[in-house]
Amino acid sequence: MLVQLQYLRAVAALMVVYFHAILQLAKVNPAVDATAFLYGETGVDIFFVLSGFVMWLTTSGRAMSPIDFARRRIRRIVPLYWLATLFSAAVALLAPSLLKSTVFDLPHLIASLFFLPWANAADPSTITPVVVPGWTLNYEMFFYFVFALLLPLSEARRIPAMFAVFAVILIACPLLPQTAGTRFYGEPILLEFLAGVVLGWLYGQKVLLPKRWAWAALATGFAFLLVNEALMPPESRFYAWGIPAIFIVYGAVSIDVSRLPVLGWLNYLGDCSYSIYITHAFTLAFLRVASDRLPIDILQQPVLFVILSLVLSSIGGAIVHEITTPRRKAAIVSRPPA
Repeated sequence: MLVQLQYLRAVAALMVVYFHAILQLAKVNPAVDATAFLYGETGVDIFFVLSGFVMWLTTSGRAMSPIDFARRRIRRIVPLYWLATLFSAAVALLAPSLLKSTVFDLPHLIASLFFLPWANAADPSTITPVVVPGWTLNYEMFFYFVFALLLPLSEARRIPAMFAVFAVILIACPLLPQTAGTRFYGEPILLEFLAGVVLGWLYGQKVLLPKRWAWAALATGFAFLLVNEALMPPESRFYAWGIPAIFIVYGAVSIDVSRLPVLGWLNYLGDCSYSIYITHAFTLAFLRVASDRLPIDILQQPVLFVILSLVLSSIGGAIVHEITTPRRKAAIVSRPPA
């Protein structure tokens, strides 16, 4: 894994944690209006572009069957996600007062376990799983499904075929009867995965930005991401948030690795990014409950609450990563699964 992508995965995960921490502030201290500081949701868009890039990078030039690809993805994604989903469902069933955005509903639970779009029983207007941030994994798994089906094609035909598949999906979904599935998969956010695949192909062809422009693209992408997240609604997500994410990833992979500082802790958080993303909702829920039930005034302070959210979510994600990630032989450590 390219070290700059490790850094980027860590940053994207912490952006999402920050975003949800700001949302939690309204529940922890209703007197605080932090909406002016509500940023970070766009970390998801960086993840999606990165996902497309990494999937192309890890399969290009290799003979890999759809079954082998699916097995690797399932082994990487499913165990922790199922554990988190079943835990959330158990809490919703046994102690529902502890959760704000989840109620126990068996069909919803089954759909969540199998990464199927389903209206959230707690808020039927939203299509989210039991572990609410897992809506991104529903997109991820769908992308993996399409990617796996196209693996038997030659690499020269794979990307055009992917363009065709996503075009058909995005054209057909609005024309079909409206269901949770057609609403969910009809969103152009799917194209962010495709953009990442194209960037992976460009990287393989060594078609990169000149070194003097790589940092500029990275900085410009983050600047526009910040501005667009504040000014543009989620409905314009693909072009308003997705295009800056594409700039960020393309700039990052074009940077000369030998000139990057070695930040072991950030590289490690990149390893832990998936665990951080899945578990941070539990960490924030714990902090919210603690602020309600314990006489700890420090949790009522907005800045300290956000800092605690970032630090504890990182620590919690790292612990879960260490527990759930199989240890590799010493000769292969430091190369985490994609």
